[in-house]
Amino acid sequence: MCVCVSLGSLAEGRKGSRIQLSIQMGTARHDREMAINAKKSLPTITNPLERLRLHCLARGSAGIKGLGRAFRIIDDNNSRTLDFNEFLRGLHNYAVMINKEEAQELFQIFDKDGSGTIDFDEFLATLRPPMSNARKEIVMQAFQKLDKTGDGVITIEDLRGMYNAKYHPKYLNGDWTEDQVFRAFLDSFDSPYDKDGKVTKEEFMNYYAGVSASIDTDVYFIIMMKNAWKL
Repeated sequence: MCVCVSLGSLAEGRKGSRIQLSIQMGTARHDREMAINAKKSLPTITNPLERLRLHCLARGSAGIKGLGRAFRIIDDNNSRTLDFNEFLRGLHNYAVMINKEEAQELFQIFDKDGSGTIDFDEFLATLRPPMSNARKEIVMQAFQKLDKTGDGVITIEDLRGMYNAKYHPKYLNGDWTEDQVFRAFLDSFDSPYDKDGKVTKEEFMNYYAGVSASIDTDVYFIIMMKNAWKL
């Protein structure tokens, strides 16, 4: 998980980087195992919701976050709702291999009132792998620590002064400015197709829902979060 490495180097210098690297390596190993297991499980799963979840987890921790961004791009009028054609287009744009019949079955699970639209925030919240309250709370503590202005969005200005970008390897060798270090951190939460330099609560939670799926115990997840974010 590159976030841990970046923040370790930003916060505490080379010593911090070594500590965070060990956390990153362990989390990356879990992430790879999760992706492999998701791919292996896909052929045996018939439940459409579980299949879509596995499609996302097969891409690693950022899979569900990326699907959320694909849906947001399609939502041109910012209604935060999707009709079936938009829903299907979002899945295809994200390269989810799903046929129309399976997509229709999945859509109907969420269109409980038969209105022909679904709320995609609610959809993504359900799609996230289940997280215990303890995990959700530690994720929100990390978000609130970063969101210095309290406006519900993390930006470069929130990070400025909180972490020392001068310890980042690319800053040290002259490749990046401080702002580029901060932007690279924020970009790690964004879809490759729509990097906007901002991280919302939803994106933050979607990302860590994926990370959470790769870690078996609450204790390990909480320790990882506390060490990574100095909580």
